[in-house]
Amino acid sequence: MNHSQWPVRALWMVIGLLTVTAAVAGLVFPDIYRGVVAADLLPGAVSQDLMSGVAGIALIVLALTVRREQTKARLVALGILGYLFYAYGIYSIERTYNGFYLVYLAIFALSFWGVLYTAMEVRAEGPKRVRVPAGIRRLSATGALLQPLIFYPLWIAMLLPLMRTREQIDSLYSVFVLDLCFIMPAFLILAVLTFRGRWPGLVFMPALFLLGFTLIFSLALGELFKPLFKLPVSAASLWSSVLLSALFLVLGVLHLWKLELNPGGVGRRNRDSRPVGQHTGAGTVSGPEG
Repeated sequence: MNHSQWPVRALWMVIGLLTVTAAVAGLVFPDIYRGVVAADLLPGAVSQDLMSGVAGIALIVLALTVRREQTKARLVALGILGYLFYAYGIYSIERTYNGFYLVYLAIFALSFWGVLYTAMEVRAEGPKRVRVPAGIRRLSATGALLQPLIFYPLWIAMLLPLMRTREQIDSLYSVFVLDLCFIMPAFLILAVLTFRGRWPGLVFMPALFLLGFTLIFSLALGELFKPLFKLPVSAASLWSSVLLSALFLVLGVLHLWKLELNPGGVGRRNRDSRPVGQHTGAGTVSGPEG
């Protein structure tokens, strides 16, 4: 592994180890959430820890194995980091003041900087030309628009009565902050860039779909864990989460599979003779300036 890669890989490793530690603690000792997480949200805490544990292990494996030229593997790491930013953003913003709260804050902060650092590395060192077939590009962009089209109206409709009555809810207000300020804008921006065939949209979209899959699938797992806490399962919530997470997984895998890096054999530092963002019958060739 090139020595220039070690800073970001070391960051992945630290985040992965912290995540596995916090997630395993929550799974083995679920009582750490009693008193700081509402009783009806405990299944969600368990499902999030399970998903986070898997994500942390995957991040450690990527930190140990990924090479500079493996741009697609780095996009997977980017999606995992985005998920951890959201998951531990919930614990941080919701004031989950148990013995691991400082660890939650550390994962929240480090994953934020990990997203930025990894995205900058992909942009600087990744292929300068990419291609995605036109049909896949439009499908991905349309799928990405689904999140903001659903959740912007839904969350704002829930916020307006609270704003009118000045009521401060006790749980899940973090979702409004994270979704409206970070996740929905990301989906919206990358959807527009993908529709236009621009480099950031074409390259980073699979990472965003992976983030969406992990977040929504965690909600589905939470429904399945409810009987363990003597809570009723919501069939509507379960199936909507399963279907939406499956959609994001399919779109992410399909986009990543069809993403062509350095199309036509273009070198990493060389320029193709075609203009940046030129549309062709087969799809789009784009450079990072797009």
